[in-house]
Amino acid sequence: MTWATAKTGGFTMAEKSWYQLTVQELLAKLATRESGLTTDEVTTRREQYGENRLAAKRQTTLIEKFIAQFKDFMIIVLIVAAIVAGATGEMVDALIILAVVLLNAVFGVFQEAKAEEAINSLKEMAAPVAQVERDGEVVTVKSNELVPGDVVHLEAGDIVPADLRLLTANTMRVEESALTGESVPVTKRAEVLTDADLALGDRENLAYMNTNVTTGRGSGVVIATGMQTEVGRIAGMIDAAEETKTPLQENLTQLGKWLTILILVIAVVVFLIGMLRGQESVVDMLLTAISLAVAAIPEGLPAIVTITLALGTQRMAKRKALIRRLPAVETLGSTDIIASDKTGTLTQNKMTVEQLVLDGTLTDAKVADVPADSPLALAMMLNNDTKFTDAGLGGDPTETALVQYYLDHDVAAQTVIETHPRIAEIAFDSERKLMSTFNQTADGQLVQYVKGAPDQLLTRVTRILDHGQVRPITAADREQLLATNHELATQALRVLAFGYRPLDAVPEPLTSEHAEQDLILIGLIAMIDPERPEVAAAVAEAHSAGIRPIMITGDHRDTAQAIARRLGILSPDGDDDDQVITGAELDAISDADFEKRVANYSVYARVAPEHKVRIVNAWQKQGKVVAMTGDGVNDAPALKAADIGVGMGITGTEVSKGASDMVLADDNFSTIVVAVEEGRKVFSNIQKALQYLLSANIGEVLTLFVMTLLGWQILAPVQILWINLVTDTFPAIALGLEPGEPDIMKRKPRGRSSNFFSGGVFGNVLYQGLLEGLITLSVYGIGLAFPVHQSAELAHADALTMAFATLGLIQLFHAFNSKTIHQSIFKVGLFRNRALNWAILAAFLLLAATIVVPGFNTVFHLTPLSGSQWGTVLGAGVVMIAIVEIVKWCQRRLLK
Repeated sequence: MTWATAKTGGFTMAEKSWYQLTVQELLAKLATRESGLTTDEVTTRREQYGENRLAAKRQTTLIEKFIAQFKDFMIIVLIVAAIVAGATGEMVDALIILAVVLLNAVFGVFQEAKAEEAINSLKEMAAPVAQVERDGEVVTVKSNELVPGDVVHLEAGDIVPADLRLLTANTMRVEESALTGESVPVTKRAEVLTDADLALGDRENLAYMNTNVTTGRGSGVVIATGMQTEVGRIAGMIDAAEETKTPLQENLTQLGKWLTILILVIAVVVFLIGMLRGQESVVDMLLTAISLAVAAIPEGLPAIVTITLALGTQRMAKRKALIRRLPAVETLGSTDIIASDKTGTLTQNKMTVEQLVLDGTLTDAKVADVPADSPLALAMMLNNDTKFTDAGLGGDPTETALVQYYLDHDVAAQTVIETHPRIAEIAFDSERKLMSTFNQTADGQLVQYVKGAPDQLLTRVTRILDHGQVRPITAADREQLLATNHELATQALRVLAFGYRPLDAVPEPLTSEHAEQDLILIGLIAMIDPERPEVAAAVAEAHSAGIRPIMITGDHRDTAQAIARRLGILSPDGDDDDQVITGAELDAISDADFEKRVANYSVYARVAPEHKVRIVNAWQKQGKVVAMTGDGVNDAPALKAADIGVGMGITGTEVSKGASDMVLADDNFSTIVVAVEEGRKVFSNIQKALQYLLSANIGEVLTLFVMTLLGWQILAPVQILWINLVTDTFPAIALGLEPGEPDIMKRKPRGRSSNFFSGGVFGNVLYQGLLEGLITLSVYGIGLAFPVHQSAELAHADALTMAFATLGLIQLFHAFNSKTIHQSIFKVGLFRNRALNWAILAAFLLLAATIVVPGFNTVFHLTPLSGSQWGTVLGAGVVMIAIVEIVKWCQRRLLK
């Protein structure tokens, strides 16, 4: 950010970035002083720049959400159909269609009622109060009263209330992982930084709003407030982000348009043919056209899709994946890319001791035997500012990890610390990179313990502890230790060296130059924010499912690369370095070039929030469906831009959860893969229901169309709608409960270009629909050719009833066919889905009731059938199953 290109806190910036200014330049530019502003100056500036709070986007009301549900194209088609049905006196038909529409709207509102909470969550994170210089005195004010130019004091435990340029920083460290992705607290300093275009996490003399001071203290001048802060900029990105349509929504829109055109064409053609024949009245042909429209519209599809998705959300919730938007269930199943944040998502977001270097030997810390009274154990526990609280260990993550190591080895660390009181200390300093404490043992002996950077500590040691004996350190020892340090550092491990020396008294003067000399080197420890134990297996499973995991982090390149290598994210076929890119390198690439090269990179390090959005967008322009995982404030814009944002339920900020479509209740990366499996199952089941519905509707349309062409008596609208009501909806919903097919996670992702008709479904819909229609027409012909009554009128009535029964019953038989797209129903289990069995039985009883129940059949203009006629109808259903099974067998042979 430069002074010529941006505004911060309302002040126009000039040629330098904030971190490049001297204190004098800073104070002059902000028209303030180290003693802060006066009350009058604050009042004037607040009037000019407003309060230090984040602007919230207007939230839609429940009524607005409800109305929005009716903007879907398919819903509009159904409403029009209901209006037409009502206008022609078919009120039952109209009410059924409207009930389906309302059910869909209620489900949609219920799922989306808690959406769009990201900005409100950001506001709730703000620091409540701040210590500020006003009129030359330090006073406590509400953080929303801060203005640019205010001088703020900070100490350990404080939340930074605004973006600050630090004036002082005394052993000050700030936890910025939620904003920058940095896995450990950043050591802050007040000196001018001269480099241009530093990454957010490298601006060590700046402190950002809503980050946490973990150790030390300092002060700084407010350079940005409210929406002008870095977190405010992210809030603006979230606010401006466009809602992306899921593949499911796009598919339903396309299907609605396609069906609308088809319905209109069929209705018009049939109406014109009937009028040209001159044998029917205008009213009769209008009713015929309406019958065709009713037959063509899958009235239950929106409700079936919604219910199938809702059932999917329930299954996912049981497996720790909480869905915030219904379409997100299906989107997971089409995911090509999982772009994952590292800190807290792939890793545990806590430092852990992993390696020890003792007596010249590198040892796995998990199996090392380090007695609690050994010099290394005492140095790790005593040279440490960790606090013991009811909630656990508090303090710097590096130091808490040192204590936690011994707690994990059943050492009473708190007792050790209490029985070795600290007499004096030389605090950590970012320049010398060392810390010393002077502790007294139970027998009154004084011991100095030192920890710090290995290269720094090695310049101050003269002896080394070797198998319990102290001896002079040699050049070979130093060379070996430095080589080990380098080797561990290349593995992204953070290395600390420890030393000690017995003393008679605390040195005078107590300075580093005087006291941190003539030390005895104990050894080295190596730490890392380790990967979650289950992630490597989840990454491998994602690869086997054709999904590419990539890492996007604000952490350093070496750290990100090492973790990615350990998890299997980096491809073994390529050079690791070529697959890793930093935010600075990404800035040097144009959008056009990056879109061409995006597939080359598996790890993005040291990135800013806008980089994450750019990465997501680049993959989307390649036609890929992108899932983005994250837990920090800095992840929120990308979570919203992605096709599906996946937030972390435990470690995630409310901001990231508010911007997500799905939240992992257990923060377990492997749960994402489980959710992908459920998503694929949901899409597969929707495909099955769609194949079932549309093939049935094509059968109905073909039957009516041919009957009209041949001048036969046709099925009435109420008969068609009754068939649709009892045979479509309940069996189709039950198909949504089908268990997943065994190979569902071995298939390649469908991707954005796929739709409901992919994978042979379109061909199946066509031939199965034609088959249903031809079988129904054949039964109608059989009824006419072999009547059981001599009366021509009764013979036609029986034939029409047989056609009605066949058209309904054949769909129920076909529901078993639809249990799988290509596999044999006898292989997946004919009666395995109990819900489908009961749905088919209930539908059959309702269908049969319109024929056999006296009075009821009169309402539907149907006649009772004889045993032979029922036998013909049932035989037609068996023929339907047999032919579809033969076609599936041929398809499987061709696909091999």
